[in-house]
Amino acid sequence: MTDSQSVAGMFPQISDEERLRLLEPPSGPVRVVIDTDTHNEIDDQFTLAWALLSQDLLEIEGVYAAPYSFGIYRDDLIRAYELFQAGQPLSGELSRFRGWLGNLSEAGVHPGDIEFVPPDVGMEKSFEEILTVYEKLGLDPGGCVFRGSERYLTSYDAPVESPAAEHLIQKALEDDERPLYVAAIGALTNVASALLLEPAIAGRIVVLWTAGFPSSVKQYNPSFNMEQDMLASKLLFDCGVPLVYLPGFHVGAQLRLSLPEMEAWVRGKGAMGDYLYWLYTHNPIYEQRYIRGHFGRTWVIWDLINIAWLLDPAWVPSDLVPSPVLGDDQVWHPAPAGRHAMREAYEIDRDGIFRDFFRKLEQAP
Repeated sequence: MTDSQSVAGMFPQISDEERLRLLEPPSGPVRVVIDTDTHNEIDDQFTLAWALLSQDLLEIEGVYAAPYSFGIYRDDLIRAYELFQAGQPLSGELSRFRGWLGNLSEAGVHPGDIEFVPPDVGMEKSFEEILTVYEKLGLDPGGCVFRGSERYLTSYDAPVESPAAEHLIQKALEDDERPLYVAAIGALTNVASALLLEPAIAGRIVVLWTAGFPSSVKQYNPSFNMEQDMLASKLLFDCGVPLVYLPGFHVGAQLRLSLPEMEAWVRGKGAMGDYLYWLYTHNPIYEQRYIRGHFGRTWVIWDLINIAWLLDPAWVPSDLVPSPVLGDDQVWHPAPAGRHAMREAYEIDRDGIFRDFFRKLEQAP
């Protein structure tokens, strides 16, 4: 496996002064592309809709369909199920499946019978879902939506070529003094592939990514965005590209909505509001994991954190910290001496974010 120091050597060095400039919180209209696995769940649709309703501040130059597949869980889920059925305790990485297994057991379903789409199908479904969000908002995508990777990275010597990666390279190298923000809200295959195909873009973009725990938490990261493509995830922290890391757990996890809130402030707010309400009440994760009912339950709209930081960085307070090393064990390891800096969020204004989202949704057609 290529070590972090070797990876850094594959990319142009960015001076500390230039890195700090690029990592300054944005002000005014910003250039942005959005990389999203829009069909795997429901938070991406909320996020894309909010971004498209905020084009006074966001100059959206592209939307990319990212691959996804919950099939990465199949073998561990089956192993955990066998232990669960035998009354054995679930520990370590398998403990994450406890709630899912309880639901499967109650429904009499074996995890081997669950259908998981492969990454290429996930990407194609996400591409179609992006177009659906544009349609519900009455907007013309105008050639701005691109298919992404059909597989995950297998080697840094074999980046995945795709229309999304090609477009990202093109936009990043345009003659514009402003950085291009890459709001990545899924697996990083498209972004990592573009960086590997054209390392020069590392000094022209700022990547925003939401995934696991804060880098100070030395625990296993059970993050879907991270673990689908570990090579791509590790590259993000090692290559030196300016990075705004937005932890999902403890920070983004505060972005919860309940069914009564959906009924009061989303349903009936145009075609988009009705569609988001339908998604909330027909969440594919509920079907996959046999979750039943909404009583006393909320759902996390994780990915809004990326757009929130772009619209108003005060909603997502952050600090500059040394970029950690992401190990194969999905654990943060201490930054070696001289490691480059990144920006990391440590708090979030949940109410301010949702108020802005609800107000803009009211104005949607």
